[in-house]
Amino acid sequence: MADLVDRQVAVAAVLDPSSLRAWLAASMTALEESRSAIDSLNVFPIADGDTGTNMFLTMEACYEALDDLPSGVTLGEAGAAVAKAATLGARGNSGVILAEILRGIVSTLDHVPAGSPLDIDIVRLALKSASDRAYKAVARPVEGTILTVARAAADAAALGVRVDSQHVEPDQGDLLRHLLGISSAMHAALRHTTEQLPVLRQAGVVDAGAQGLVVVYDALLDVVTGVRRNRPEVQSRVLPTPIGTETGREEQLEHGTGDFEVMFVCETDASTVDQLRAVLDSLGDSLVVTGGPDLWSVHVHVDDPGDAVERVIDLVRPRRLRITFLSAVELQSPPARLGRGILAVAHGPGIDQVLRGNGVATIMAQPGRRPSTGEVLDAIYRLDASEVIVLPSDGDTIAVAEIAAEQARMSGVRASVIPTRSIVQTLAAVAVAEPGAVFDDVVVAMADAARATRYGAITVATKQALTSAGLCQVGDILGVVEGDIVEIGADEGVVVNRVLDRLLSTGGELVTFLTGEDVPPRLLRTVTEQLLGSYPAIDITVIEAGQPLWPLIIGVE
Repeated sequence: MADLVDRQVAVAAVLDPSSLRAWLAASMTALEESRSAIDSLNVFPIADGDTGTNMFLTMEACYEALDDLPSGVTLGEAGAAVAKAATLGARGNSGVILAEILRGIVSTLDHVPAGSPLDIDIVRLALKSASDRAYKAVARPVEGTILTVARAAADAAALGVRVDSQHVEPDQGDLLRHLLGISSAMHAALRHTTEQLPVLRQAGVVDAGAQGLVVVYDALLDVVTGVRRNRPEVQSRVLPTPIGTETGREEQLEHGTGDFEVMFVCETDASTVDQLRAVLDSLGDSLVVTGGPDLWSVHVHVDDPGDAVERVIDLVRPRRLRITFLSAVELQSPPARLGRGILAVAHGPGIDQVLRGNGVATIMAQPGRRPSTGEVLDAIYRLDASEVIVLPSDGDTIAVAEIAAEQARMSGVRASVIPTRSIVQTLAAVAVAEPGAVFDDVVVAMADAARATRYGAITVATKQALTSAGLCQVGDILGVVEGDIVEIGADEGVVVNRVLDRLLSTGGELVTFLTGEDVPPRLLRTVTEQLLGSYPAIDITVIEAGQPLWPLIIGVE
């Protein structure tokens, strides 16, 4: 923490829809990176190993809702969109609590004028609202959980904290030190969760939901300072005994948690929700109700889901009803699916046609926006295949594809992700896919083909920035190799040739050019002539892909 203070980092955060979006994006990325480790910590209220995934999916639903809003919306409208998406998109026990925490935070932004600076008072109000609403949402609050960390953050924001052995009062106006102090208090509370719950102490771990909230709240400090801090990685462990085994069942009985997780959304008034809380609290455990004033998300663990649903229907009409058997996931009957499918993210209409012509299902990439987990998962299910191979086609989509594949595997689909980081790697993988071969052999062959394909591209700089190749100006031609900017120039042909020289420096037999919608006239002809002059034995393939933003994408095999 001291490093940021000593470096006198400028703290400047303006409250508007774009800053809210930036925090959601940073939180989602941080959860994406630590998701597996958080999942492995999951032992309470039941060891189902999905807390990190559920929190990521909940945050992603909020980010996608905000990202879909038209330009010009107010901060209040953006907050309302996040609140609704949190209610509808909440997943699992910790995800539902996180949804109410997010609703508490955005509720404090309703009357904040757009463009107002983030200050200590706003932080204090937001974290207090988040903590109060989270505790209220849980029928039987338990300390040593996500609730504990939420309250620790709120208390630190309200009462002042110790930072670098100095007691700092909130009214001193030092936002940076205040945020650092809140982070310090959260991490201390997180460490203490191990001693607050016997099941955590026995497993030797911190609470998974609490760890997830620390990741989300710490992302705020990163966004405000513009500095990604070096902080301890989430400490993972070997996943607990699988649910459904004797030990897992004993843990479940110890917590009094029912065999079935029931989740649904309903539209009703607060009075009816109070009745609903009373009914479900008498039937089960881990009851969390979030939302309002007329849209609610409900989560509960029960032993008899049929009885619970019948009692619910007497009061409300449940939507998006999901019932999950927690005690023995392996006993669920997977859907009857046959055959094998390949799913790829496509960049440009030309590539979409090529992939579909080879029997590959596609998701069209959008400029500046990767597909969501839900989009990938829906596409996997639409294949209706027992085996599915997913090709992300860019680095940002790999983690999303892996999460979707995990969800698909839980429903009986054998899904595997080949981490293609460029569309040319996806094309190389598809080229070696043998329909009649054994699934594992196909995955290995496709992965080998993808790894053997080096990739590059050119694009045009849209802003001044410092890159690994130096300072670029608006309008400069940027040459990219394996995701890094390595060339800056004014002439497209010169930059392309330099990129090709780098890609071919270790050899290559085939060069594939994917032309974009903004490819300059004559560029391809000039480049291919020069390429054949320098490498007369090279084979060249040209595909009119039509991708935006990238006039030329290059693959070398």
